Amino acid sequence: MPKSLVVVESPAKAKTIEKILGKDYIVDSSVGHIRDLPKKELGVDVENNFKPKYVLIRGKGPVVKAIQEKAKKVDCIYLAADPDREGEAICWHLATELKKTKKPIYRIVYNEVTQTAILEAIQNPGTIDQALVDAQQARRVLDRLVGYQISPILWRSVKPGLSAGRVQSVAVRLICEREAEIEAFKPEEYWTLTATLTPTPKEHLFPAKLHKIGTKKGEINNYGFRIDEARAKELAADAKEQTYVVEKVQKRERRQKTAAPFITSTLQQEAARKLRFTAKRTMMVAQKLYEGLDIGKEGLVGLITYMRTDSTRIAQDAIGELRKYIDTTYGAEYLPTRAVSHPSKGGAQDAHEAIRPTLPLRTPESLRSYLNKEQYRLYELIWKRFIASQMNPAIFDATTIDIKAGRYIFRATGSVIKFDGFRRVYMEGQDDVTTNENNTDEGNTTLPNVKEGETLDLRKLDPKQHYTQPPPRYNEATLVKALEAKEIGRPSTYATILSTIQDRGYVTMEQRRLLPTDVGRLVNELLIHGFPDIVDVEFTKEMEQKLDTIAEGEVGWIDTLGEFYPSFQEALEEAPDKMYEARKAMETESGEQCEKCGGNMIVKWGRYGRFLGCSNYPECENIKALNGDDTAAAEPEETDTLCEKCGEPMVIKQSRAGARFLACSGYPKCKNAKPVPMGVDCPESNCEGYLGERRSKRGKVFYGCSNYPTCGFASWDKPIAESCPECDATYLVEKVQKTGETLHACASKDCDYTKTPE
Repeated sequence: MPKSLVVVESPAKAKTIEKILGKDYIVDSSVGHIRDLPKKELGVDVENNFKPKYVLIRGKGPVVKAIQEKAKKVDCIYLAADPDREGEAICWHLATELKKTKKPIYRIVYNEVTQTAILEAIQNPGTIDQALVDAQQARRVLDRLVGYQISPILWRSVKPGLSAGRVQSVAVRLICEREAEIEAFKPEEYWTLTATLTPTPKEHLFPAKLHKIGTKKGEINNYGFRIDEARAKELAADAKEQTYVVEKVQKRERRQKTAAPFITSTLQQEAARKLRFTAKRTMMVAQKLYEGLDIGKEGLVGLITYMRTDSTRIAQDAIGELRKYIDTTYGAEYLPTRAVSHPSKGGAQDAHEAIRPTLPLRTPESLRSYLNKEQYRLYELIWKRFIASQMNPAIFDATTIDIKAGRYIFRATGSVIKFDGFRRVYMEGQDDVTTNENNTDEGNTTLPNVKEGETLDLRKLDPKQHYTQPPPRYNEATLVKALEAKEIGRPSTYATILSTIQDRGYVTMEQRRLLPTDVGRLVNELLIHGFPDIVDVEFTKEMEQKLDTIAEGEVGWIDTLGEFYPSFQEALEEAPDKMYEARKAMETESGEQCEKCGGNMIVKWGRYGRFLGCSNYPECENIKALNGDDTAAAEPEETDTLCEKCGEPMVIKQSRAGARFLACSGYPKCKNAKPVPMGVDCPESNCEGYLGERRSKRGKVFYGCSNYPTCGFASWDKPIAESCPECDATYLVEKVQKTGETLHACASKDCDYTKTPE
């Protein structure tokens, strides 16, 4: 008869741990949280020290009862949820429900689901960390106080069903502010002048960009010439008549250090850059790798360490194994004399190791046949980053050549790799940057071996016109990076923040960029005026720091909420009037006249976004859609996508029915058009298309492949860019029930997985 009960939060993890522990243990799963605040009431007694009212989550009654029955048959209970605040809270709620069994209850903590880690945890049981529970409880109560009391004000000010999240609202604000920057941006013309040169007699063409005119940069700024076309051509004509002589050659050795192993934020950023995974998708796949997968003879094994961490620390035994692997596989020249140190950023909690493979010898290739495509790609990314993190730097010979041509100085830069070091295994991806610096590949150009005083041949001299570019819109990688830099949210919250702001319709994803919707902009503007603290970056950062001090046991959670609530309560009373004033201030003249009364048509903000309304309201109730049959079409939005038929940039246009689609900017010469991507690849085999919104001839919305008519895949259900946690399906679909409730369900007909959207 089993002597002990181990309770985890995940069925998949339960299977892995059950295999490790053997017949003396029963391993069961709570399937996440079992208790929470009630959905239909505030659930917080503000007058009684913010006492929360916890109830069993709907559907969890049978789960809890089954765990209690098993607990009666054993000698002791081990609570083994994830090693973070949420996991600690799950254990605390379980302990509350299991106290009536009168069995000893222990808390065990581990960083990886491996035999060594689990057995060590069982042999060294502890108790529930109440400080971590209090920190989670403070966050939950704080978010409930904010969301539950602000949301009704938004219902009255905008439309029913909207909700306000404390941290999510700050993320929406960042996206709205970036969009405002882009809209306010005024391009400035600038020119560059690039010479194509070669030494003689051996030809080796290389580019050199104009660096100075005379002793100063003169008409050159950080981008290029602040001049017009005539002046640029005048300079080019003069420079062509000069003799090009090498004035100075500088060579220096440059070392490029390896990146640290992944933490949660960097994993989400790199998976977005290299794999095009959303943050939520990354974390779901990582959860599977952490909890354990069947890899043949070894059976169920946890393949990576815990994936919610802000620490780059690596256990000494893991470093020892890794150094042996590098020495054996790549050779002594790739192994540093001592282990590479990667200090964690300031403010890191350092509760867990960095994200790494549980065993370096488990190469991605050795696991390929056991993992699905997503699991393999993410594991390969984690494995390569970990291996590279303890390898020697890459070494380059960096060269700068200054060439004098009369009063002009041209500069060529290039580098040659002498030793690839960690780059043999891994290279970090790059975020979006503006093109104002006129970035080129000059830094990687191989330059000829020239000497000072040597004369060069000028083969070509090109003046080129440019325009400064606005800052790029956030994508998921750069938004996570911004949130981390501003200390908004924590490793366990980034994915939820990103998915929530999209699910609520405040932000939309187009061309892998995050754009605020009209409703998102309206809500953001109203919250800024009604609740300035709630959407203030510094205030939110300070609140996160206070939650950290609660977790460290330095302050009490009730005291923290007591400091916050009075000013928030005052804001609740004043917000409706402030929001009304803000909304009126957002109204602007459209330049159109009302065809019914001759009054001015005003651009107003409503529950479905912007619209045109008569200024003589309520005497005249004329309203019109801002985009559609009654008005001129919206200006096309530029994208980075090139038309596969003619090579021109694609733009986002809006049909008369309001549907957004990608169209070639070369129209009418090129009439190529396709749907805006939704982040979901076409499920048909051998099809490289993606799914997007389409409309039937009768105007009904459906979702089809971008390769239509070559691929005829179509679905009435809206695809959701999220993989199924129960099977290998790469996306979910949105299902609307007869009751009006919306569910997300697995796209596979053979899987019955469903969930309620957050």
